[in-house]
Amino acid sequence: MPPMKSAYSLGLLTLLFGASASAATLSGHVMTDDGKAVAGSMVTIWNEARNRKETVYSDADGRYSLETGFAGKLQVRTRTPYFRDVVQPLELAASDRQRLDFRVAKIASVEELSSSLTASAHAATLPFPDAPTKEAFISQCSFCHQQGNASTRIPRSEEQWGGTINRMEGYLATLTYGEEKSIAKMLAEGYDGKPIKAIQSHDFSPELAKARVEEWHAATPLSFLHDTIVLADDKLMGIDEGRDEVYILDRQSGQIDTYQMPVTDEVKGGNFRGMQMPIGIFTGKHGPHSGAQISDGRVFFTGALSSNLIMFNPSTKAWKLYPIPQGFLWRKGLYSHTIRVDKEDNVWFTVLISNTVMKFDTKTEQFTEIETPHNGVLRWITDTFIGVVLKISSWFPEQNFHLALSHHKWLNGGRNVFNWPYGIDINPLDGGVWYSKLLANKIGHIDPVTHEVTEYDVPHKGPRRLRFGPDGSLWIPSFDEGYLMRFDTQSKTFESIALPLLAANEYEIPYALNVDKHGDVWIATNNTDRVMRYIPAQKKFIAYPMPNRVIWFRDFEFTRDGRVCTSNSNLPAYAHEDGLPAFVCIQPDVADTDTLQPAHQHAAVMATK
Repeated sequence: MPPMKSAYSLGLLTLLFGASASAATLSGHVMTDDGKAVAGSMVTIWNEARNRKETVYSDADGRYSLETGFAGKLQVRTRTPYFRDVVQPLELAASDRQRLDFRVAKIASVEELSSSLTASAHAATLPFPDAPTKEAFISQCSFCHQQGNASTRIPRSEEQWGGTINRMEGYLATLTYGEEKSIAKMLAEGYDGKPIKAIQSHDFSPELAKARVEEWHAATPLSFLHDTIVLADDKLMGIDEGRDEVYILDRQSGQIDTYQMPVTDEVKGGNFRGMQMPIGIFTGKHGPHSGAQISDGRVFFTGALSSNLIMFNPSTKAWKLYPIPQGFLWRKGLYSHTIRVDKEDNVWFTVLISNTVMKFDTKTEQFTEIETPHNGVLRWITDTFIGVVLKISSWFPEQNFHLALSHHKWLNGGRNVFNWPYGIDINPLDGGVWYSKLLANKIGHIDPVTHEVTEYDVPHKGPRRLRFGPDGSLWIPSFDEGYLMRFDTQSKTFESIALPLLAANEYEIPYALNVDKHGDVWIATNNTDRVMRYIPAQKKFIAYPMPNRVIWFRDFEFTRDGRVCTSNSNLPAYAHEDGLPAFVCIQPDVADTDTLQPAHQHAAVMATK
């Protein structure tokens, strides 16, 4: 027997006979109708309430083993690309060991096959008239949700698509009039309701057979569960940007506790109340976007809509708001975005619309603002007068009056008149603060002492949420071009790595990433319902298909028991296959529960205190 199979067999026996007394175990084979083994099939079990699920993958011989704490009348499904789902009912008691085999048949119906394809396959069929239109579409029409899934490819007329695009401009999509018209025409022609054909290559990696995916539904179909962070006690905290709530999940019991942010005298939509926010979803005033916990347990959130830094103490359940000074022409503190913590417990966060980075000293409770370069006259105009545009448009709530005032429209500047500081992280080797500029296509360094700023052009457009590895390598996702970039902060050089595609005509949109203690890079590849893991030492990708359709993952964080966790937060959430947002955790190896947290990330630092 080859060594790989021997290792798997040992692991399988461990799972079968070493299971805890309170857990049940399912095992079996996934085979085709003609008796061939199916590798990489996703075998998913739901709990009785159908608000939790657990998934494992079959190995090269079609074998799977799933240990679960679920009991009662359950359902188990196997899902494999190009094959029909098979769902079997199951009654399971604690400590049961049952065998459950699956026979799967290829999808024969063109309509059914088309519906089963990833969003990337459908988006690839759009009749892009030229490269600039495609670039604008990927950049501005995909940054909150997939393009090509069932909810986005509903046939509409060109006029109807124009109205849809106008609503999206009510939540920061920045298109010229020409781009808006061209995209509306393209969508009307491309999404015609007819089934498509596509040949996708779903590669199987042996590592899949070791992995497990856990999922907990949370919030409501109209929630916007943006980031999820791992707390010091290894619980997960989800941040609902639309409803001004946070949810704390105990992964062991499945209990989710909800905490509402303080009610203020601000109006719905905050500084952006003049915009036509996504209907029914943005009902709050703060718009909490990103969060980070400091050593004393307090959690700080960026209030994207209200220009408040928001503090929550999980121990006392107390809240506190820290207003960000808005300054001359109301141009400061507009859309605070991603937040991180340094070794001194200072929190650093990007302020997207204002083109600044803020530092908040959690001991003195004082802000320090670092202005970043304007990068040209048109962007200087934006940075100087955007507060006035938002202030005037706020007099006309939800009317998108900013579109008549902003020079990205009337001067035909489009997204190129904005900088948008976006992702941010702290170098574990020297404490330097690094950020990305999504629309200016740059990364920048801030000296943590002098606050001197230096920026660098990136080789691929759309740098979003960057992260440092334990060795000081800076990893950056190129959202617009589907690349993984590594930046050496010493030599100031880039390495570019193209992300694997399911088909040559498709594109990938990596939103965020994080780097575990081994140096492996986990990437949210949000157009193909999967997660990518890149192992730099082997220059190898491992693709983890997700058991749901419509996956839109945000920041990844690591737990002390060996999980990679995130939130599924397509906007809107009701577009997810299950109709709800969710917490999702991937365990790369069910036999390994050692921490994946790198020593420099704050959750790991706190765990030692």
